[in-house]
Amino acid sequence: MSKATCAVCVTFQIKPDFFEQFLTTVNKQAKNSKELEPWCHQFDVSTMPDQPHSVLLYETYDDRTAFFEKHRTTNHFAIFAQTIADWVESKEVGVWDIQ
Repeated sequence: MSKATCAVCVTFQIKPDFFEQFLTTVNKQAKNSKELEPWCHQFDVSTMPDQPHSVLLYETYDDRTAFFEKHRTTNHFAIFAQTIADWVESKEVGVWDIQ
């Protein structure tokens, strides 16, 4: 197995009425990414008790190309993005190099 050299942190603020649906959907996305993408090494979904509608994703990939040109072009990513579009108040994405 190759070593991950790219980490992605995504922070979502979810509309309260859609939070439970979002959690179900994002956990399915995490499972699909880990099972269907050999270039995806890790995909964790985290919540923060004192910020009840915030969700943090921590993902690692072989490299930036694996994230931008492979992961983000998969069918399951397209379905996920379309499904959650109206549920999201805000989204921030950070792409980091693992040293």
